[in-house]
Amino acid sequence: MWNEFKKFALKGNVLDLAVGVVIGAAFGKIVSSLVDDIIMPLVGLLMGGVNFTDLMVKVGGAEVRYGLFIQNVVDFFIVAFSIFIFIRMINNRFKKKEEAKPAPAVDKNVELLTEIRDLLKNK
Repeated sequence: MWNEFKKFALKGNVLDLAVGVVIGAAFGKIVSSLVDDIIMPLVGLLMGGVNFTDLMVKVGGAEVRYGLFIQNVVDFFIVAFSIFIFIRMINNRFKKKEEAKPAPAVDKNVELLTEIRDLLKNK
């Protein structure tokens, strides 16, 4: 069982996934800092100095902190948009590399047989 586990854990896909999770967590921290430290204070300033984290409503003995919810929603959309842009750039880069590859040369016999097949289909 130990050997099977080592084969599974050391496969390229599992290691790639682990690296992706670590990089994703670091990227999430960067974007969260962007939202918390730059964007939300500017939005609050534009809205008359409102600090979203302080927005709350007291219902009985409970505090409903809807300001934190608003900030987390904005954070989510900025993270999602950032990841979308990042993935889109990567996909475009790989598409350009694939387009640059020349088409494989077709054997003349195969080309001739394809033409004969197409002629027979048309009859």
